[in-house]
This record gives sequence, C-alpha cells and structure tokens, in this order.
Amino acid sequence: MTRQPLVAQRAETLLGTSVVATAPVAGGDIATATRLRLSDGTTALMKTLPHAPDDFFPDEAAGLRWLAETTADGGVQVPEVLGVDHECVIVRWVEPGKNTVDAAAAFGRALARTHAAGAPCFGLDRDGSPDSYIGRLPLPNRPADTWAEFYAVRRVLPYLKLARDRGHADGEHAAAIEAVVGRLPDLLPDEPPARLHGDLWNGNVLWGLDGQAWLIDPAAYGGHREVDLAMLALFGLPHLPRVLDAYLEETPLADGWEDRVALHQLFPLLVHACHFGGGYAARAAEVAAQYT
Repeated sequence: MTRQPLVAQRAETLLGTSVVATAPVAGGDIATATRLRLSDGTTALMKTLPHAPDDFFPDEAAGLRWLAETTADGGVQVPEVLGVDHECVIVRWVEPGKNTVDAAAAFGRALARTHAAGAPCFGLDRDGSPDSYIGRLPLPNRPADTWAEFYAVRRVLPYLKLARDRGHADGEHAAAIEAVVGRLPDLLPDEPPARLHGDLWNGNVLWGLDGQAWLIDPAAYGGHREVDLAMLALFGLPHLPRVLDAYLEETPLADGWEDRVALHQLFPLLVHACHFGGGYAARAAEVAAQYT
C-alpha cells in the first residue's frame, strides 16, 4: 500500500486519526473505493463520489446503522460506519473470504432476524425528506398505509415512468405492467413492515473471512420481506436454497410466497431498465403478464 495524500487527508479530517497507507479497491460502478490503513491499526474502506447529492452518503450510513441495530439480537452483520460526509463514507474493512453452506445457513437465519426487527412504516418515517437512493437513482420512501399501495406508487410506477422517459420501455411494456398494478391489493398479503436492506442483490452480500455474510451498500427502508428475498433470487446468490431453508426455519413466509417471487422482482427489473436499458423492461412486462 502507498499513500494518496488527498484521500488520506480527507479521511484524517473525518476520523481524527492518521492514515498510514491507502490502496485502490476494484469493484463498484458508482463510487471510488479505497482501502485505508490507520495509525491505530484499523483497516477501513472509504467510498468517494465527487459532487454527490448532499444526502447520498449520509443516507447510506443511516441505512447501515439502522440495520446494525439488529446485530446484537442475531441480525445480519454490516460494516461499522466510522465517518461520513456529503462526498464520502468510511466503514470498517471486512476481509473477503469464501462462501460456504454453513455461512449461507447462518446468513438466512440472521436475515430473518433483521427483517423481524421491523420498521415504523412502509417506507421511511424521518425528519426532512424520507427519500434515499438505489444506485444513482432517487428512491422515494414517503410512507404509505399498505404494502400494496407502497409497492405500486413508490416502487413500480416511478421507475416505469422513468424507464419510459429514458426510452427504455415502450407503451406495450407499460400497459402490461400497469395492468398488474391494479391487482396488487389482491395479490400481496398483509404483513407488518420489515426492516429491509432494500438493494439485496448478490453483489451486496460480502462473504467474510470470518465465515459470516456481511451486507453492504443498503437502500434500507420498511417494506415487505419478500422483496429482499426476491432480489437475491433475481441475480443469483451462492447457496440460495440453503439461505432460504434457514430463513424459513427461523421465520416462515406467508403461503404462496414462491408464486410472488417474480411479482416482487418487478421493482429491481425496472430499476435496471432505468439504469441500463437493454431487455429489462421487456422482462418486467413478461413478469407482469403472469399475474393478469
């Protein structure tokens, strides 16, 4: 490791501790990641994004801290937030390891406990704007009375509109998706809001050298726990069947949850349509057609 003076100075200002060395970290397509070695022996990860929205990194830090509230009760592991400002966040380093069946089972149980910790509402109930971010996109989180309403007006419809505005979805795609929106109250079961990671694709599950799975880069809010599980299934997670078995042993899901997996994948598919275009909108329309 060498020492990048500007990065080190920014970290030192936030942490009040000298930075001995820095090294770039590969991965991630939004922020620049740097590994820090501090004079007190701590190793940390610093993410920076020049000209980020003022609440971009503070929202991420708030999500990590909210999820961390469940760890003492067996909830999922998340890195400790060491410092944050409007253009960067610094968290304690998690040494990567290998995924194993045992770690997957432990992760399933821990995720169930984090979900079970609950949330005050569907969305976020906090001072100021409740909105946050998923990737580079704003994530609307103004509370709604039911999950069906929240999923429709805060998750599916905003990203369908944005995908159309960006030319990544056409009228046929929109008609198919809008048709299922009206059926959501009949399709989605009533359940109290769970404490969600919110962007739980496999890239945000870090298998640690300590044999545990750690969650990173949250877009946390109160929602239906099937959304986190559906997102894990959408992009594939090592040992996912074992994760799900352990989750269900800890906290069963409502009857018919397997039939709703694709329904809860509409949201991440539309987010990907907004970000990347491609065939994601068409795939979302095909999913929606299964429920109409």
